[in-house]
Amino acid sequence: MSLRFDRRMTEQEAMMLNPLQLAYLGDSVWELTVRVKLLMARYNVHHLHQQAVARVNAGAQAAMAEQLLPCLTEAEKEIVRRGRNAHAKHPAPKNQNPDDYSLATGFEALWGYLYITGQDARIAALTEFLEKTEKNNG
Repeated sequence: MSLRFDRRMTEQEAMMLNPLQLAYLGDSVWELTVRVKLLMARYNVHHLHQQAVARVNAGAQAAMAEQLLPCLTEAEKEIVRRGRNAHAKHPAPKNQNPDDYSLATGFEALWGYLYITGQDARIAALTEFLEKTEKNNG
């Protein structure tokens, strides 16, 4: 069984979506990626939750977006930029820095774009890069 559907969007079709739509999907894709990676590391349930919360929040996602920017293609940078500049109809949550929240939206838009266009190998490569960066910095 696959979580994929019969048809993937072309890159051109995906670029026509509102970046907040891409971020809506990308939020779930990123959280699933994090949860699977943590589960594979065999953490207990309490630790799974703590580690997931540490990686799936605006501050962490903004920091990861900054780390990824030099590795991204021009099209991917454009997706992040569009997501960062998109204005939701609600303000950033009170416990989040508005700049981090905006950049995190760009990060999520990138994950949504990569998923909807079927670029699983790119998602895996960027995830691996982030894991290596985390190990080197932590």
